[in-house]
Parts: sequence; C-alpha cells; structure tokens
Amino acid sequence: MTLSLATPQALGQWLRHRPGEQHLGEHLLLPTPNADLTTVLARAREQGARYVLLGVPEDLGPRANCGRGGSDAAWDAFLMQFLNLQANDHRGGSDILMLGQLDVADLQQQAATLDNARADDLARLRALTAELDARLTPVIRAITEAGLEPLVIGGGHNNAYPILKGASLALDRPLAAVNLDPHADFRATEGRHSGNGFAYAWESGALNWYRVIGLHEQKNNASALDQMRRLGIHYASFQQIWVRRERTLGQALDDTLAELAVTNRPLGVELDLDAIESMPSSAESRVGVPLVDACHLIFRLAQYPQCHYLHLCEGAPACHPAGPAAGARAVGQALAELVLSYLAGRAQPLT
Repeated sequence: MTLSLATPQALGQWLRHRPGEQHLGEHLLLPTPNADLTTVLARAREQGARYVLLGVPEDLGPRANCGRGGSDAAWDAFLMQFLNLQANDHRGGSDILMLGQLDVADLQQQAATLDNARADDLARLRALTAELDARLTPVIRAITEAGLEPLVIGGGHNNAYPILKGASLALDRPLAAVNLDPHADFRATEGRHSGNGFAYAWESGALNWYRVIGLHEQKNNASALDQMRRLGIHYASFQQIWVRRERTLGQALDDTLAELAVTNRPLGVELDLDAIESMPSSAESRVGVPLVDACHLIFRLAQYPQCHYLHLCEGAPACHPAGPAAGARAVGQALAELVLSYLAGRAQPLT
C-alpha cells in the first residue's frame, strides 16, 4: 500500500511549543515504525485508537473535472492548525491515530504539465484519478476492517468513490452517504473526476442511499438531477434552506437521520468545502453555507450510531484572494473545526 506514515519528525515541523501547554499534536498516536498497515492499525486499536487521520494531498480529480487545482495543499493547512489546538479535558487526542498521507507525489508530478483544456491531457488526468482510486480503496478497507473510523482530509471529491468502495468492501454491504455540497457530484460516469464520485459509487454497489444537503439548484445539470430522481435520491437545496427559508437545517437533518434510523444503514459523512461561504476551494461559493452551520451539520450526522467515516475535501488554499498563506489559515481552521465537530458528535451518539 502506498502510504507515507507519520513520524515524530514529520509532525514536529508543524508543532509550535509553548511552556505550560499541551497540544493535540503531542498526544496523537503514531504508527509503529517499519510495520505493515494491518499491524499499525491493530496496535493503534490496542492503544485505544478509535479514529484514523489520513491525508490525500492531490488535486487530480478537480482538474480532471475541468476545474481548478490547489486541493493538494489542504492536508498541510489542516495539520498546521489541528496539531496546535490545545489538549485538554474536552479533547486529549489519545484516541486518534495520525496515520499519515497517501503517497501520490508521483501521480501529481505526472499531472503537473497537463492542461485540462486539451482533450488528450484531460483523458490522462482522468486515468491518473482512477489510479488514485486504486491506491486509496485498500487503505480505507484496512482501516474499516480494523474497526476504526477514517477521517480523510484533502484532495478532491473524487475520493468519495474509493472511500465508499473501501468501506463497503470491509463491511460487506453498501453504505449511505450524506453530502453537504452545492454539487451532487452525480455526473455521468465518463471517466474519473471530482464530479462523478457518487455516481461511480452507486454504479459499483458501494452506495445505495444518498442525500445532498445544500445542493444549489442551478449548479447541477439536468441529466444528473433526472438520474438522481429516477434512483430515488433526494436533496434539500441551498435555496430551500438558506434563501427561501422553506425549511430549516434542523428539519432537513431530522428527516435525514429519521430515514437512516429505519434501516440502521452504515453512513459516510461527506463535506465539500465548496459549500461554505467564501471558503478558498476548487469551486468557491461567494454565497454559501455559514461555517458554523456546516459544523452543526457534521456534529448532528456524527451522532448517528452507524457512522463510519468523515471526508472533508476540495479546500484549496492558493485560491484565497489574499494568497496561499491566508488561504492556508482559512482552510486549516475550517478543517480543524469540522473534525472537532465530528469528534464531538461521535462522543454524544443518538440513542
């Protein structure tokens, strides 16, 4: 499996020490050196791990969707913020394995000079995205088979497919997914990219129940919406909740959780940073969901007992109008808050 395992030295580049304080990065579990992935995960669980942080530093999928790059930098932005949060009575960090990142540097290098406006280059980007699928799927499968929950950070929304596929193989059943996103990412299965991860997951049998919250009514093509309608896939649109105020976010979440509870389906929680207002991302939304509402959504969904993973994607620090440094702060802080919201929800499950 192609992984760059976390080490004390790798984390040390991000940690800022202050006398008399303890930070999360000083308390996270780290992989056993020179061990295979199965051993790493088994030992981490013996040490009390419940969650596994995994970075995917790539922007192949968004570029293969004819979009902007930059999502490869989200993982580092997250580490800069999350590792330096305080370790205290609210969150100590000892139940989290900092696994490391998927090794995709060679794929990124192959894609560096490709232009998605050229048909041949676009086809190559989509082939590289499919290769990324093949690397990520077995890692997610191993984490889930070990009884741990992956927290997957960075990259494009193309990674929803290998995450769902890996978890489905481990659980030997399809998953449900709830996605906060202006785009359903249910475009045609025309070659792999960030706009069709859920369509591929559905087609493969890894996904059999899907709901989108915050879908923008004019940012999804008619054929994708028609296909979702035929398959019985529902959404609560951005306009319904935040513009026309026809229903509240709480009502949409209540309905979603009630439907999930009927069959006790295993759930994956998905959030595209494109959904959040003015967040530097591959398809930035100047009018979008407030970050605090996104945190609440993650918290509520994480309370569902059969929740199996969190996936946060599409943050692109370089897309910030003030430059990459400001973008890294904005994206990193948002990702850190969303992860904390998920952990808080898992600590207070619905009964």
